[in-house]
Amino acid sequence: MKEQTTHTKSVTVIGGGLAGCEAAWQLLRRGIPVVLHEMKPLRFSPAHSSPLLAELVCSNSLRSAEIRTAVGLLKEEMRLLGSLIVEAALATAVPAGKALAVDRHLFSHYIEDRLSRFASFSIERREVTEISTNQPVIIATGPLTSEALAEHISALTGAEHLFFYDAISPIVDAETIDYSRVFRASRYAQDGEGDYLNCPMNREEYERFYGELLQGREVALKDFEDKKCFEGCLPIEVIARRGIDTLRYGPMKPVGLKDPRTGEQPYAVVQLRHENTRGSLYNMVGFQTKLTWPEQKRIFRLIPGLEEAEFERYGSIHRNTFINSPALLTRGLQLSGKKTIFFAGQVTGVEGYVESAATGLLAGIFVHRMLINEPVNPPPETTGLGALINHVTKSESRLFQPMNVNFGLFPPLGRKVPRRERGTCYAERSIRDLELWISETGSAVP
Repeated sequence: MKEQTTHTKSVTVIGGGLAGCEAAWQLLRRGIPVVLHEMKPLRFSPAHSSPLLAELVCSNSLRSAEIRTAVGLLKEEMRLLGSLIVEAALATAVPAGKALAVDRHLFSHYIEDRLSRFASFSIERREVTEISTNQPVIIATGPLTSEALAEHISALTGAEHLFFYDAISPIVDAETIDYSRVFRASRYAQDGEGDYLNCPMNREEYERFYGELLQGREVALKDFEDKKCFEGCLPIEVIARRGIDTLRYGPMKPVGLKDPRTGEQPYAVVQLRHENTRGSLYNMVGFQTKLTWPEQKRIFRLIPGLEEAEFERYGSIHRNTFINSPALLTRGLQLSGKKTIFFAGQVTGVEGYVESAATGLLAGIFVHRMLINEPVNPPPETTGLGALINHVTKSESRLFQPMNVNFGLFPPLGRKVPRRERGTCYAERSIRDLELWISETGSAVP
């Protein structure tokens, strides 16, 4: 039996991935008609092969199911807001230990079936090349946005605000750095002054690190990823292959730095830069890489001061279409100056299936609130949903890069908590604050 709608004005959703389907679901449940545009099966991106909506491409895992992890908490927040993606995942789950993994085929079928039950839902199977501003539209086209639509988005936002590949360095949890082995300084600054944490290496430490880096296992580029497009931002292991001293004259150069413990210039240095204003995350400067995640953890822990480091994001280089969201989007995921255009999913600068779906959920809620003339107030920054909104709208636009949800994006707890209990404390605060936000804004669907 088809479910009915209560509104006549329809919303266009471009993209039938997780973000687009979640946005459509949130709107339909609130009585808003939706026209979903999906170019499959008339045209497939290089990474897609199934004609079904919400196709999972590179993995069938939605990562940790434990609420004391950031991604597990995000899924629980989405469940509280009636997420279709979380509902489908739970309904089609397969055994995966502490992770939430799904049967990909059943997962896609479940989502397509649930959406199709609404009489006010329709799918147009064609490629969209232009965006109308006459009615609300959510752009959720993902990391492989078609060339024609990318050109149109570029014209809407300005070419300098659209990116076509990631060159991402790892990000370290500040609490896991051994500060007894690092020093703070900028090049040629006075002792103890500067914006960087510096991990100094002697010759023996450097040569051991260099040798392991050369032998590290790498992630292969996909067939559709052109190696030439990455030449401007080379992986650190590629730089290393050009000679044993190449890194010491590049991203690991020690020039202008003096180790206060020895009073001398180190043989090599790895610099860490603040990733956020709170100082809870540090970026490994110049360490973009194609190493596998286990290899990054093993090799980068050879760096003095990072022996016990926890990586909130690993480095990567891959093709990815995303906008410079902090320079373009409001906290309601609207394009500044064009209030009918919303963005959701990886095109906003989030990484991961769950994060993409989460922004789709929020975009759906935000569009509904705009249509009923209610203020668009995002969830508190103490929640995973609010932390993601902060990342894509309040980050330093000059340094903006895609990010998975992690506790480094959350405000500090305000008290000293043992690391093993930190996730539980974040989760308790988040759920409390989200439930209050839901109650105050009426964001739950009756």
